[in-house]
Amino acid sequence: MEAQAVKSNLVLILDYGSQYTHLITRRIRSLSVFSLCISGTSSLKSITDLNPSVIILSGGPHSVHAQDAPCFPDGFVEYVEKTGIFVLGICYGFQLIVQKLGGQVAIGEKQEYGRMTIEVVKDYGGLFKGKNIGDKQVVWMSHGDEAVKLPAGFEVVARSEQGGVAAVANPGRRFYGLQYHPEVTHSPEGMELLRHFLFDICDVSAGWKMEDVMEEEIKVIKGMVGPDDHVICALSGGVDSTVAATLVHKAIGDRLHCIFVDNGLLRYKEQERVMGTFERDLHLPVTCVDASVQFLSELKGVTDPEKKRKIIGKEFISIFDAFAHDLEKKLGTKPSYLVQGTLYPDVIESCPPPGSGRTHSHTIKSHHNVGGLPKDMKLKLIEPLKLLFKDEVRELGRILDVPVAFLKRHPFPGPGLAVRIPGDVTQGNALEILRQVDEIFIQAIKEGGIYDEIWQAFAVFLPIKTTGVQGDQRTHSNAVALRAVTSQDGMTADWYYF
Repeated sequence: MEAQAVKSNLVLILDYGSQYTHLITRRIRSLSVFSLCISGTSSLKSITDLNPSVIILSGGPHSVHAQDAPCFPDGFVEYVEKTGIFVLGICYGFQLIVQKLGGQVAIGEKQEYGRMTIEVVKDYGGLFKGKNIGDKQVVWMSHGDEAVKLPAGFEVVARSEQGGVAAVANPGRRFYGLQYHPEVTHSPEGMELLRHFLFDICDVSAGWKMEDVMEEEIKVIKGMVGPDDHVICALSGGVDSTVAATLVHKAIGDRLHCIFVDNGLLRYKEQERVMGTFERDLHLPVTCVDASVQFLSELKGVTDPEKKRKIIGKEFISIFDAFAHDLEKKLGTKPSYLVQGTLYPDVIESCPPPGSGRTHSHTIKSHHNVGGLPKDMKLKLIEPLKLLFKDEVRELGRILDVPVAFLKRHPFPGPGLAVRIPGDVTQGNALEILRQVDEIFIQAIKEGGIYDEIWQAFAVFLPIKTTGVQGDQRTHSNAVALRAVTSQDGMTADWYYF
């Protein structure tokens, strides 16, 4: 999805480290407007190259007074004023505007956290359209500093019940600021404000559709992959890699070569189920490799979870490497590209928030995608989903005719059941028990009509034994745990209330 293709309507979010930043991106996309999130300390060129029509400065945990507090680049204010770009600062982003445009921010006498009532005090700049002076609403606050003096031309349009500045506007310079977070559900009228700001104040039009994303991506893939180039893709049996492969297959046909590896750590009847979908429904060219013996022999006796992930990754790469070499012999030419189902949350997780002092994110998924491919493979990456969230990928899959039941499948981790058996996965019949328990759990949820309400449900084989009664005998045997979580886009999660 080349940024230039959607530039006239792009809403760009500069991320200053708020835990809610990704929500701003999601909320704006739900209004059919394309939005992207980049680091708040990105260069001016990175911003100008994207040519946005609106820029939102996110919240963050820092104080604008702190040494090395993250900030937009030099020349930013001149650039947005010269090009007529609208700027909305949220929380830290609002304080940044105040401080950089000549106002003053100080440590708040009364720091505001959590739900709070604000009141509209002035009809200026149209920020609270349809609201009268004196109208109140509940919002979510999260700040210790406050604006004590506004830059010239700015007016306070809403105050908190404690008298703090809650919203400001300077329509002449196209700068607006909110001290609260409109993007969270705890600000019930926040979506209405974002909608009004984008469509009525900024005159953005709602024209971003998943069909456009599909057509744009197909165009990009065709432009990238030469007429004689071949592409390989590792299918995990999950939604992301399947949708990515289906999209590439639509663009280049059978010059795509897929591999599905059964590592012995899959769910109940997983191999036959997913291969059926790949071949019967999607007509994807897939080679199935059963390497369960190879994986399980390497994992024997290994209990450290990180070590297990590394072994699985290494084994997978050696099989993938062999597949690529066999393909080269068969085709008489080396494959040039590798398809990966990287999603936007993966990209965000890989980019640390500014001011964190980190050059990359914490080790969240050391197994993620195909990290550490052999250097001599020199494959160029095709990541057609890297700007999409999980629910958007499912929508794209529906357009590509991927079966709905497959798209609705709960996510399954790359290392499979290895991460659901703490300890040695090869011990006793833990894998077999877990497969059967998991199948019973999932089928029960489906029969109960609640499968689609749950983001991910799964069983865990616990590394403990417990007492029970079977028949008339007291027994001492293994225990399993059943887990179910809810999530909208895989960025935040909560437990499912059965």
